[in-house]
Amino acid sequence: MIAALADQARTRPWLATALLLAVGGSATILGALFFEHVVGLPPCPLCLEQRVPYYVMIPVALAVAAAAAAGAPGLLVRSGLLVLAGLMVWAAALGVYHAGAEWAFWQGPATCAQPSTIARTPGDLLRQIQTGPRPVDCTVAAWRFLGLSLAGWNAVVATILAALALFGASRRPSAA
Repeated sequence: MIAALADQARTRPWLATALLLAVGGSATILGALFFEHVVGLPPCPLCLEQRVPYYVMIPVALAVAAAAAAGAPGLLVRSGLLVLAGLMVWAAALGVYHAGAEWAFWQGPATCAQPSTIARTPGDLLRQIQTGPRPVDCTVAAWRFLGLSLAGWNAVVATILAALALFGASRRPSAA
């Protein structure tokens, strides 16, 4: 079984690449959801924005895999892999921007880091309650592993996935 899969990956590198990208993107989103819903780390607006390229990439990767499996023209499949690489470059750029804001290399967006105000009157308190919770501060890393925040790890993962897509697009199928 594993030998057959390895043979398929060798003879159909575009299919294997597209499937690996779909699995890698899905695992990344599942990891983000795990940290949000199981660990209890609420996402900031930039965290949510970093998920968008993956939400686009996963179905596109599955469509590219289906096209590769159906024997679509190489130009079409390779173009699809290049689109996937572009999506992951976008995700990596968002991750670098967010991680840089966390390390105070540059200022984060104004929608994330709003100064909190103290209610001075009962009317102010009522307005704060009615407007709901404030957005999570994008400039504060909620969790770090090996010195990188989740945004930093997103940049690493997205860069690897972009490189994988580019490598897959550069491959030629071998003769069966």
